[in-house]
Amino acid sequence: MSKNYLEICEGVASGAATLREAIPGQMAGFSKLGAESYKDAALTAKAKELIALAIGVTVRCDGCVSHHAKAVLDKGATREEVAEAIGVAIHMGGGPSMVYGAEALRAYDEFSRSRSGSSGG
Repeated sequence: MSKNYLEICEGVASGAATLREAIPGQMAGFSKLGAESYKDAALTAKAKELIALAIGVTVRCDGCVSHHAKAVLDKGATREEVAEAIGVAIHMGGGPSMVYGAEALRAYDEFSRSRSGSSGG
């Protein structure tokens, strides 16, 4: 199950750009919804990204896992926080979420290694 989450994330961005050209109004609304959804409020933006990553695990969405694994790293989430969020996703989603939970942790590690330039996890 080896996937390149850096490439998947680029594909998500490319797909969004294609949709912005095809349906600019809807994509502007979707972008505004996202911007409002991830603002610090009662929950921090980091907590909201961890929730989004867990949802990506439960629905087994490679693009979601990739995008939100990068986003949680950008928001300063630790590997331990990511692992705990994945644990909740596994509890809520059962076996399929366990399989995708491992994928989400691999995605986080891939982005982390890419950022640090190291080969360790």
